[in-house]
Amino acid sequence: MKRPVLILGDPLLRRKCAPVEDFSDPLLNEEMEDLMEALELFRKEHGFGRGIAAPQIGIPKRLIALNLGKGSFVIANPEIVSRSPETFTLWDDCMSFPDLMVRVRRHRSVSIRYRDEKGTLQEWTDIGIAESELLQHELDHLDGVLAVDRAIATGDIVYMAEYRKHKNFYDSQCDYSIVPTIGS
Repeated sequence: MKRPVLILGDPLLRRKCAPVEDFSDPLLNEEMEDLMEALELFRKEHGFGRGIAAPQIGIPKRLIALNLGKGSFVIANPEIVSRSPETFTLWDDCMSFPDLMVRVRRHRSVSIRYRDEKGTLQEWTDIGIAESELLQHELDHLDGVLAVDRAIATGDIVYMAEYRKHKNFYDSQCDYSIVPTIGS
């Protein structure tokens, strides 16, 4: 892998990222490729992962790579334009702390505006719960906010191994459980 995934504690994860300005910059294409490569390698190694934000591999730009089960793609300069008033809780995972699970609260649905890989303005509206929670997680990364910062209570950070061992217990504490896009 060209760029390793940064781990919890690395100060680069706390940076607020700059918007992408020049979509014709050859470096941008390389960074988008690196981001998709990091996502795919993580998925193969760990058996989970639907998204990764650029700061997680040390790129301080507002880029997110997603794989929702049909291959990777990148969105740039995403911004939430609306949030549903309804919220839900879930145990969230993160590539930057792959051994932890964090119970967080997210909006049930969001709508976003972003630029595609060519720089064309796009909108994604009334996003379903699975993609909505993922996008809220990844957009937080672009602002230097991590899921551990959003833990509902002090006891809401657990080791992944313990979560898996007691999955029914932990999932009973939430309204929603993440559905993997790859086999476990």
